[in-house]
Amino acid sequence: MEQNLKVNENEYLPLRDVVFNTLRQAILRGEFKPGERLMEIQLANKLGVSRTPIREAIRKLELEGLVIMIPRKGAEVADITEKSLRDVLEVRKALEELAVQLACEKITQEELEELEKAGENFKKVLKRSKDITEVAEADVRFHDVIYMATDNQKLIHLLNKLREQMYRYRVEYLKNPDVHEQLTQEHEEIVYHIKRREKVEATAVTCQHIDNQVSAVTDKIRTKNN
Repeated sequence: MEQNLKVNENEYLPLRDVVFNTLRQAILRGEFKPGERLMEIQLANKLGVSRTPIREAIRKLELEGLVIMIPRKGAEVADITEKSLRDVLEVRKALEELAVQLACEKITQEELEELEKAGENFKKVLKRSKDITEVAEADVRFHDVIYMATDNQKLIHLLNKLREQMYRYRVEYLKNPDVHEQLTQEHEEIVYHIKRREKVEATAVTCQHIDNQVSAVTDKIRTKNN
């Protein structure tokens, strides 16, 4: 498939990050297909950069699970498998349960207001944006407020590391407009229960929130493979 790759210059980001964002977007949009090789020289020529930022970007894409390294072949776009989805989201579920429980205990009034704003912003972005990665980033910001409210740096670090591996599945889930109303409702319920310090209820909604994502993306994978 011919990719219309172009580096979008950003004066605030190092070149390696600009290249990473360019390749990441191309993979998430489907311009690079699962199993397609990422050739450093070819990509460097197409983007008008040296091989060094390409190599650095590929390493970061591997951390996110978007790329796999094949011995003697090099980098290729990773397929989305049911096993990898379940592995990542099982861990996410356990960590998010703990995060929402700690948030119920520790969240400040300022953080509550920030969480409500993040929820409202997610709804606005859903309605106005056709850029799925922008929607995904708004969803990330909502959950980030909860993570920060835990005041537990070890947990925040683990969730942030896992977020890179979750990103592709988050995007796949958000591509389906049929789940958008349910998503916003779940966000509202999470905020409602955190505000009232209701750990059991907040945990239950959070678990359902993640289970729904597993179910929807699993169905997509199975449909594609049949």
